[in-house]
Amino acid sequence: MRLFIVLLGCLVVLPFLSFSQGTAAANANFVEYQKKFPRINAAYYKKLQNLQKEFSDKNLAWPARYIYIRSFKYDSELEVWVKYQKNESFKLFKTYKVCALAGTLGPKRLQGDFQVPEGFYYVNEFNPKSMYHLSLGLNYPNASDKVLSDAHQPGGDIYIHGSCVTTGCIPITDNQIEDLYILAAHAINEGQDFIPVHIFPIRFDVKRSVDYLNNYARNYPEYRSFVQPLKEAYDYFNMHADLPLIMVNRRGEYVVQPLKETFIRINEPIVPVHVESPVRINTFPEDSISKVVDQLPQFQGGYAAFQKFLDKLSNDMKVHMSGSFSKTYLTVEYIVDQKGKVVFAEVTKGGNKLINEKVVDAFEALPRYIPARRLGRDVAMRLTQGIDISL
Repeated sequence: MRLFIVLLGCLVVLPFLSFSQGTAAANANFVEYQKKFPRINAAYYKKLQNLQKEFSDKNLAWPARYIYIRSFKYDSELEVWVKYQKNESFKLFKTYKVCALAGTLGPKRLQGDFQVPEGFYYVNEFNPKSMYHLSLGLNYPNASDKVLSDAHQPGGDIYIHGSCVTTGCIPITDNQIEDLYILAAHAINEGQDFIPVHIFPIRFDVKRSVDYLNNYARNYPEYRSFVQPLKEAYDYFNMHADLPLIMVNRRGEYVVQPLKETFIRINEPIVPVHVESPVRINTFPEDSISKVVDQLPQFQGGYAAFQKFLDKLSNDMKVHMSGSFSKTYLTVEYIVDQKGKVVFAEVTKGGNKLINEKVVDAFEALPRYIPARRLGRDVAMRLTQGIDISL
């Protein structure tokens, strides 16, 4: 199993590699090395038989050669999935309770914001002498975060750890981190190149959680476009018990590419209508677009007025639906320049040629925003907006 982050358009392939970066032969003594540390040695002999029995009771081969971790912020849970052979499907070993939470929904973008990251990461550090009993470090900031987070102070030092306290990490109990640490060490020992850790805002098939996210996103409409690829990866894994290919484009956005047949989105049966969009050349200077701002652009009349615009636009586009399709989802990107004018709108996903042209025209005809602010001055910013069109 190997997963890559690809910077689309840059022709750069960044393999997910753990600190070990080696083959099974190079990693073969990793467990013995870890046991040289007193906490690991004590935990190992206390835990080993129990872990082996739990694996046996669940008909799992010991030790797991591959593990996958996914965490859910709002639901305060962390899952550990395992498998023995590369071509097997993952099986759930255990779900742990995340026992403390800092921040809110949304990705981490700045040092000191107390946010738990959201996105696709991997274990890049084993710390047997952690202040929080034991800890597994994550590679934040990753390729996406390096584009979208604060260029000077994106933050760092994100861990899964014990002690049940946090200022932006994922804490579980000391007993649980001992289990996870030993499982992860054995996977590295068996030759796993990296241990993926996917951090989701919610469980996307739990109604209460989806309702909470939708309510939260009403005040942050740009958050929906960030969440969409996370949901696609979640749905794909739920269907196949395997990981999709995950990429990062030049704008720092995640792009999820299924490796098997197209999957159905849970609780969101969207049927894309794909016709090539009109070619539009964006000549706006990229280096003048701020990726981090102190204040987001504000639509004249506020969120209610913007939602009214979206509702009317969605309704107006119904007559232009083609074929037998009754539902589509568009992703629109646009720039609000330093004077508040909407420029270079582009439909990047969904729609058909006629719908896309009309949506672009509608966005570029919007009244001026109050522009974004950064360090006391007006700046340009790129925004993303999703639009549902249903007959």
